[in-house]
Amino acid sequence: MQTLLSSQQIASMLDHALLHPTLTDDEVDAQIRSLTGHPLASFCVKPCHVRHCADLLRGSAIRVGTVVGFPHGVTTTATKTSEAHTAFADGAHEVDMVINTGKALGGLWEDVADDITAVLAVVREYNGLLKVIFETDFLPEDTTKIRLCALCSELGVDYVKTSTGFGFVKQTDGRSAYVGATDHDIRLMRRHCRPSIGVKPSGGVKTLDDVLRFYKLGATRFGTTSSHAILAAARERFDEEMPDDSAAPHGDRQLEY
Repeated sequence: MQTLLSSQQIASMLDHALLHPTLTDDEVDAQIRSLTGHPLASFCVKPCHVRHCADLLRGSAIRVGTVVGFPHGVTTTATKTSEAHTAFADGAHEVDMVINTGKALGGLWEDVADDITAVLAVVREYNGLLKVIFETDFLPEDTTKIRLCALCSELGVDYVKTSTGFGFVKQTDGRSAYVGATDHDIRLMRRHCRPSIGVKPSGGVKTLDDVLRFYKLGATRFGTTSSHAILAAARERFDEEMPDDSAAPHGDRQLEY
């Protein structure tokens, strides 16, 4: 794995996430406009914002991404395929779908495979990309994650992804906690997926050091709400001149997950 040398290389692997349910239309608009000067991989927006995002990015190389079955993955396969059709019709280039975790934990692998296969067929119809979200916080056993890696490799999806950012787990004290992407899971996913399949950490990717660490472990896309801070740190570390529009928009709530 080569060493990253510029903020542009880092930007080209960032999926800037705008998925928090409380984000307003104006906030989404401001976030997109503030980052379009950077060569991001994509903006990953809520389904209701896909068409507007596509309009804003018309003529740009930045891709439009959205989510399917988000965040719990428990909608029917028919609903997921309908969501995917709508997303691409509205201008999306890629979708991040959530697996049905209960089916995976229950060992109903044919159901899990059918669910992914159906969405993948829609994605391929539109020449798009599919990222499959495992929601690793819900999967305590590595054997389940390894089986998912094998399944995704067999089906030929484009990326496997750790988390939604919303997979909170109830603890023994009654509180909910969330971990998100970990070094262990990125190593595991990279080791057990075919080389042609990318690995995307998401959930807790907040700093340049997070990006560089996961990159060295084999990740090539990064889901984050912290693109402004990551790119500013990259420019400072790599001694690059900061552009005038590099700061987060004024009043940005920076909803991290």
